[in-house]
Amino acid sequence: MTITTSPLTTARDGADSTPAPCTEAIRLTRGATFDGERITAPFGTLRLKELPSGARAALTALAGEDLDEGRITALVVAGDGEAGLLRWHMLRTRLDNTGLLEHSVTGADGTTLARLVTVGRGRTTLRPVPRDAVRLSRHALLLPADGTLSLRAPGSPLAVELGPAAAPFLARLTDWTDAARIPAPLLRLIATAGALNPGTPEDDPEREQRGGVQWHPLDLAFHTRTRVPASVAGYGGTYPFADRFPPEPVAAPAGDGPRVPLPVPDLDEIAARDPSLTEVIESRTSTRAHDPGSPVTVDQLAELLYRTVRIRATFTGGDGQELADRPLPSGGSVHELEVYPLVTNCAGLAPGLYRYAPDRHELELVREPGPATEPLVREARAATMADDDPQVVLLVAARFGRVMWKYETVAYPLILKHVGVLYQTVYLVATAMGLGVCGLGGGDTSAFAAATGRDPLLEGTVGELVLGTPRLTAPGGPADREE
Repeated sequence: MTITTSPLTTARDGADSTPAPCTEAIRLTRGATFDGERITAPFGTLRLKELPSGARAALTALAGEDLDEGRITALVVAGDGEAGLLRWHMLRTRLDNTGLLEHSVTGADGTTLARLVTVGRGRTTLRPVPRDAVRLSRHALLLPADGTLSLRAPGSPLAVELGPAAAPFLARLTDWTDAARIPAPLLRLIATAGALNPGTPEDDPEREQRGGVQWHPLDLAFHTRTRVPASVAGYGGTYPFADRFPPEPVAAPAGDGPRVPLPVPDLDEIAARDPSLTEVIESRTSTRAHDPGSPVTVDQLAELLYRTVRIRATFTGGDGQELADRPLPSGGSVHELEVYPLVTNCAGLAPGLYRYAPDRHELELVREPGPATEPLVREARAATMADDDPQVVLLVAARFGRVMWKYETVAYPLILKHVGVLYQTVYLVATAMGLGVCGLGGGDTSAFAAATGRDPLLEGTVGELVLGTPRLTAPGGPADREE
């Protein structure tokens, strides 16, 4: 595709507009270098065999600055003649297809108005300029990025970095507007990044079709970011922060509060009395109502924690990170989840918020009952539609750095998968023990931070379960329903 000089439309108040000159240009993607034979980028290397001198001169220049079509043509023709242009255009298409080029729109004063950059792994072939009414997609996100605003569409490997002069046009695109009122070069970059609404004012799929309506922009961004690997630069076990921070220890350091040693259950005796796995699975229910006259005991709580989340062994991985073996699985054996029993009625254990130390099989008192813990109790009671406070709430927290030190992009969804594993493990063990358990669908991590003093960016709740002795005779109200 030929890159040409085009007028940039500068908006004034009202519907009028005046043209101003602008230039479209390209350069090698940031972080890329060219040594005469190969282009090395953060995501890989492209070897170029028998490159003619004109093309080599153009690539050398593109590694250092933006060049418009005229300057590129002059460099190629000077070294390779007119015949070298065809080969150059073929090479440039190859560079676009491998995400090695950035496209920019520059104003007459030399200020970059917009730049199309590769943020994942994909091609950057420019799309045609829309001719009719246009509007930004309701799913597009605008994020600060190194002095610019980065416009992204969910699942796209491309982003448009916008300078201050592009702001008036971005405001116009928040609603349907005539494409002629937006500078064509700017509109082309936004369209190429996939950030425009795919429909028309008369047929808007983002307002009329189920797929476009049901997704909140943040939910769709999270889903596509973690399930479309090509939309991100790094994916999986890339150790994105290993050069900046050491790995966190497998067990959290002991706190300052009083410790409560827990009895160690006899696993042989448990194996002899436990029902079969099939019986447990078939009889499992979500039990919301507890028997206030028969609270769960500290021995039962100790057995449940021991059978589900204790650390059985630790070892060091090949990457130097301390890993753990627990009764439940965890990606990479990182085991970032911590369990905080919030106790209101447990025989043999004083009320309060505790942390279970899985390496020592004991409880640490984090906060005595009071104004700091009441919001957590109240929220759990409301979530289960119960009349009484739950006997125990198991607050599941994640020490995020355990996972984020190693995994890129998939770190948080991996944590949520671990929460699901923990939920099911607790459900099955509690059912085998004759206890009632109910996993909750949401919680307030800010209330947890207030009660524990933990930095919510380092450790925060990601799940909650209520635990107690099931009510044998239920009045039949909403709080007693099982599922």
